[in-house]
Amino acid sequence: MDAMINSMKEKMEKTVDVLRGEYATLRAGRANPAILEKITVDYYGVSTPINQMAAISVSEARILVIQPWDVSTLKEIEKAINASEIGINPQNDGKVIRLIFPPLTEERRRDLTKDIHKKAEEAKVAVRSIRRDCIEKFKAMKKNSEITEDDLNFYEKQVQDETDKFCKEIDVLSADKEKEIMEI
Repeated sequence: MDAMINSMKEKMEKTVDVLRGEYATLRAGRANPAILEKITVDYYGVSTPINQMAAISVSEARILVIQPWDVSTLKEIEKAINASEIGINPQNDGKVIRLIFPPLTEERRRDLTKDIHKKAEEAKVAVRSIRRDCIEKFKAMKKNSEITEDDLNFYEKQVQDETDKFCKEIDVLSADKEKEIMEI
């Protein structure tokens, strides 16, 4: 029983971690190297993440500097950034690429807020789905007389408490990200 609950907790934690990762890649008007994590460059026939072929640093609050270890890859990195959907045009000076993050407009902030709420709701749905699967397993065990009615009620309450805890954590993450976007 505890193994099932621990497995459920792990799945819920992974769901929250995925949400954290998605929030990190949201462009919020500040330079954030995480925005480049999903962008890969064709490097000698191998799809390689930018962070594995260049030093990425934040030179100012809204400027990200990408300095490749092999200068000959500048054009490929620039092409990959342009092909991605981050909405920032790279500036190539022959040695480094600069990404200048424009300040957010009110409309863009509202769009980002909607996106934050959508991602949070998707994470909550995933957590509730994990809860449902776990409860169904306990009900099957009850049906097969492996556990008693009291055990079933106890485990259902335990599962619900964990679900509530993770949903609350998702709400906190969502509120923090929304606050970050609205304050910029």
